[in-house]
Amino acid sequence: MRVALVIGTRPQIIKSAPIVHAAKGFPEVELFIVHTGQHYDYEMSKEFFNELSLPDPVVNLGVGSGSHGWQTAQMMMGLEKAYLELRPDVVLVPGDTNSTLAGALTAVKMRIPVAHVESGARSWDMGMPEEVNRRVVDHVSDLLFAVSENCAANLRREGIPDERIRLVGDTMYESIQRHMSDIEREQAAKQYGLEPKHYGVLTLHRAENTDDEARLSSILGALVDLDIDIVFPCHPRTRARLAEFGLLEAIKGRLRLVEPLPYFRMLSLVRDGGVVLTDSGGLQKEAFWLGTPCVTLRDSTEWVETVEAGVNVLVGWDRGRIVEAVWGYLRGGASRGGSSGGLMLAGASRRILGELASFYG
Repeated sequence: MRVALVIGTRPQIIKSAPIVHAAKGFPEVELFIVHTGQHYDYEMSKEFFNELSLPDPVVNLGVGSGSHGWQTAQMMMGLEKAYLELRPDVVLVPGDTNSTLAGALTAVKMRIPVAHVESGARSWDMGMPEEVNRRVVDHVSDLLFAVSENCAANLRREGIPDERIRLVGDTMYESIQRHMSDIEREQAAKQYGLEPKHYGVLTLHRAENTDDEARLSSILGALVDLDIDIVFPCHPRTRARLAEFGLLEAIKGRLRLVEPLPYFRMLSLVRDGGVVLTDSGGLQKEAFWLGTPCVTLRDSTEWVETVEAGVNVLVGWDRGRIVEAVWGYLRGGASRGGSSGGLMLAGASRRILGELASFYG
């Protein structure tokens, strides 16, 4: 069985690595990577491939950034050609990016079965491009791999039959389990001269936050008000907006702007930090698994399990709520009052490959 795994962003590389490694134990499965280059071409993302010991992609489309419509269309044209040459029996798409959408739609149009990793996640906010992508992909996929009972329930509520849904766990959790010793060995806090549990880690990349000057100013104003060490691995697009809005000077000397970090170093900072501030879905889960409380700079989240567990709070872009939430965690700590909601179910990659082998074999 030939499986084309379509990826294009850093989170997708992380989600896919355990599946690629587990495939070595399934001789009936031939898995190969197709890289769209949604955010980075292969050369720019090669550091992640090397860090996670992944083989080179068999196809590099190198699409790059652009509007949603342009980017998705470019990917679909490139993927159509790739599928014709590679002749996969099934296309495996992780997550909720434009690469996920393009990979699934192209396969469906070519009558190639689709399997979706991380199905059923819902923020119920259709203003988020990721929400649109994940809903469309779920409803055109033949096999849906849910990470938690909540995600599986979301799919059932939307009329997707049980025979297409598989509760498998989360491959991102597997990545952390597999590389915990590498993460601990990194000692990133020490490298940056930070006191463990007394600093914050910030990521900010969603267009609704970075492209709105009022929202971005409010978020950054709150972080300056906090007057604590905050490490800010800054996405190039976010840095461009900071410069455009004249905000770089306001945070100079207050936030530690650094380039996007390698996987192990980033998670080392998260693990030893006192709080994470983010608008990323994946980082909410990673903070949860590493035992660090999270302040989410959004009004909704697809990972409600982390909120129910008491270690994640939604604050949007309100300056006062951000400050209050951060100090609440730093002064009082975070206790896991609820369950993990199934987000700590191990062994996802082997379940995924086993289901692929039996469903399509």
